[in-house]
Amino acid sequence: MTLHGTDAYTGLSGLPPLVGRALDAARAQSFGYSCRPEQGRLLQVLAGGVGGRIGETGTGVGVGLAWLASGARAGVRLFSVERERARAAAEVFHDRPDVTVACGDWRDIAAYGPFELLVLDGGGQGKVPGDPAADVERLLVPGGTVVVDDFTPADQWPPRFGGDVDRARLHWLEHPALRSAEVRLAPDLSAVVGTRRW
Repeated sequence: MTLHGTDAYTGLSGLPPLVGRALDAARAQSFGYSCRPEQGRLLQVLAGGVGGRIGETGTGVGVGLAWLASGARAGVRLFSVERERARAAAEVFHDRPDVTVACGDWRDIAAYGPFELLVLDGGGQGKVPGDPAADVERLLVPGGTVVVDDFTPADQWPPRFGGDVDRARLHWLEHPALRSAEVRLAPDLSAVVGTRRW
C-alpha cells in the first residue's frame, strides 16, 4: 500500500490494458494507495519467470495484481486476498479465470499456496506491531521468491526508519531461509526481494 500510488500514474501512457482497467477502478473507488508504476514494473518482470502459482496479500483495487497478471505466462494461477475491496477488485478481473480475488485476512493466502512468487503488500510484512511476518518457509516453494514493498531506500547499515533500526527490513534481509537484497526502484522507494533457499 503506497501513499499517493494511484496519483503516480497521472500522465503515464503505454500501460498494460489490465493495469489501466485497475487504475480506472481505483479512481472510481477513490482508492489512492495503489502500487506505484516502478513497483508494478518489477512485479511484471518477476511474474514472467514463474511457472506455477503467484500470491499477493492486499489486493486494494487490483493495480499490483494487474501488473502481475500482465506479466504472467499462460497457465500460471494468481491468487490475492483483500479485506475491504475484494468485490471491486474481483470485478477488474471478471474475464480472467486465472485470477482469484478472495475476501479475507492476509493469512488466508496460505490456502492457495505454496507459491513460486509471493507479494506481501497488505499484510505479512511484519511492519505493523502485532502483525507478524509471513512464514515464507510454509508459503514459498524452494526457490520461490518473496517481494516486500514500500521501503524507503537505506543509506546506512543497519537500515533505519524514523530514527530507529528498521527491524522489519532486517527481518527480510537477514532471514535464514532467504537470499535477499534490497532493490532501489526510485530515489524514495525500494523493495526487498528474497529467494527461498533450497
